[in-house]
Amino acid sequence: MLSMKFLISACLLGDRVRYDGQHAAQQYLQQLLQQQQVIKICPEQAGGLATPRAAAEIVGGDGSDVLNARARVLDCEGVDVSAAFVKGAYLTLQLAQYHQVTHIVLKSKSPSCGTAHIYDGHFRGQLRSGAGVTAALLQQHGFEVWDEQSFWQYLTTQGLAWLAE
Repeated sequence: MLSMKFLISACLLGDRVRYDGQHAAQQYLQQLLQQQQVIKICPEQAGGLATPRAAAEIVGGDGSDVLNARARVLDCEGVDVSAAFVKGAYLTLQLAQYHQVTHIVLKSKSPSCGTAHIYDGHFRGQLRSGAGVTAALLQQHGFEVWDEQSFWQYLTTQGLAWLAE
């Protein structure tokens, strides 16, 4: 069997860690959890935020901009939660490096975990291009980061869907 180590957003594995106290479980990832070496994390909780918590979006840029202090993560009440997002991103990076993960799957659209699209910072449900804080940091350190849909496509196009069956 291939030697694979996965780091996956805890909400995708069924943990109720999303801002609203819910999860975003993906059945194929839950099956993967039973068969492979999987490390799960919620960067927002790792950074010290509670669950449930106010919804947050990146204002003034994307995750890279937050890491470089050119943008902020604000919750819907106007509270700056950037420090918690950055702390959680660095803890996630340390975990990925320590465990030498080969695959990272993060929750799409999240201000932490979004890989290609995040909400636009106006709390209107509109998306824009960009990565979340954790996804951006992992990408900056050479990790390939997928969201749940693109990872499933990767598995199927590589003939690896059997990993999650």
